[in-house]
Amino acid sequence: MSASVVTYEQLKAMLANHSVQLFDVRNPDEFQAGRIPDSVNIPLGQLEESLKLPPLQFQQQFEVKAPKKEDNDIVFHCRSGKRSLTALEIAHRLGFSKARHYAGGYIDWKEHEKK
Repeated sequence: MSASVVTYEQLKAMLANHSVQLFDVRNPDEFQAGRIPDSVNIPLGQLEESLKLPPLQFQQQFEVKAPKKEDNDIVFHCRSGKRSLTALEIAHRLGFSKARHYAGGYIDWKEHEKK
C-alpha cells in the first residue's frame, strides 16, 4: 500500500488523538447528509485556491488552522477515494508533500461505523 494512503484504523486512531487535519472534498450537500466527525469541507473544485490562501484568511473561511506544507497529519477524503486522490495530487503539487488520503472514503467509513 502506498505511503500516502490512510486506512480506517489509522484514521480512527488519528481522530481519537486529535492528530489529524481531515479535509472532506465532497460537495457541501454530500457533507451535510453525513460526515466523518471533525472533518472540514473543502469541495474539490475550491481546494487549490483554498490551499493557496494566506493562513489567516484560510482560518476565517474554514474555522480551522491552515495546514502547513510540512504537516504530516493532512488527510483528504471523499466518497469512494477518487476525488481525494485528485485532491492529494493538487496538495502534493502545491508543496504539501506529506499529505495523505483515506482511500476507502465515506463509503468505507460508514461500513465500519455500522459494525
